[in-house]
Amino acid sequence: MGTPSSTPAESADRSIEAFIAGMPKAELHVHHVGSASPRVVAELAARHEGRTKVPLDPAALAEYFTFTDFAHFIEVYLSVVDLVRDAEDVRALTYGVAEDMARQNIRYAELTVTPYSSVSRGIPDVAFMEAIEDARHRAEKELGVVLRWCFDIPGEAGLAAAEETARLAVDLAPEGLVSFGLGGPEIGVPRPQFKPYFDRARAAGLRSVPHAGETTGPETVWDALRVLGAERIGHGTQAVKDRALIDHLGEHRIPLEVCPTSNIATRAVERIEDHPIKRMVDAGLLVTVNSDDPPMFGTDLNTEYAVAARLLGLDEAGVAALAKNAVEASFLDATGKARLAGEIDAHLIRWRQV
Repeated sequence: MGTPSSTPAESADRSIEAFIAGMPKAELHVHHVGSASPRVVAELAARHEGRTKVPLDPAALAEYFTFTDFAHFIEVYLSVVDLVRDAEDVRALTYGVAEDMARQNIRYAELTVTPYSSVSRGIPDVAFMEAIEDARHRAEKELGVVLRWCFDIPGEAGLAAAEETARLAVDLAPEGLVSFGLGGPEIGVPRPQFKPYFDRARAAGLRSVPHAGETTGPETVWDALRVLGAERIGHGTQAVKDRALIDHLGEHRIPLEVCPTSNIATRAVERIEDHPIKRMVDAGLLVTVNSDDPPMFGTDLNTEYAVAARLLGLDEAGVAALAKNAVEASFLDATGKARLAGEIDAHLIRWRQV
């Protein structure tokens, strides 16, 4: 991870948005297929024309990606998943995601991948692993973007999906894999049933990072912590409703992967002004900022930092400190963390010197 240099445009524009755009960043909660840009989605739709309801026109995707509720979001998300039908689709999608990250100065990302969705649609498991690893190596070499994987269970697909995801994670174990997660709807999908699969993944050295408390209450977060051994919580939006849970998260410094615009788009939170991120920060919790499924929600990580800066009343130093939370909460090694935190500090120093 080399140190990016300031550009004339960055130096001329003194807005908080310009500071964020130039700031090196880590992202911890961002989905593989959900990060496909309109260009990539349209290209995949064109390859499979006549066999998908996804629009071929990138401009039409904005309307297609307008969700009525979380269930509708899952329906649309799965229609995009269905566009990924062979290893070349996987390779192109993954590298395209890295290109978009590079444009935002994202230096490190833990990308949530749902291999079950692709393997169950006929992509050979080894070919899938080779495709994401090929794209990962190319992204680091050509773009300076370091990618790591979180393999997650699509909760709506049940225990068969959990069994297969655990097999893929433990038996095939691609080099870039660092963690094991659980996504999809929370309502009607209780966390405890997935304990054996998380136990297996954790025994193999993977870190536990399930989604919890996004569309259900604090009890889902407690289940993630007590039953699944969660080391980070995906979303955790409802955690602020439980004082004991807040105290536990703060005492054990368990990070929250917060995705403000996502929560509005899926109707998990009614209005951005009502988002609990400020209550989380004021309570002393380790909050990280993330984009979740950025093109689907009409956002990106730079935009999410700008939203967080407004909600939290942050200046450039505050934004830099927030960005360093993601570095601290990441599964980078100590050397990698120190390097990326140093890049963020250097960016702030350069900004102040202009």
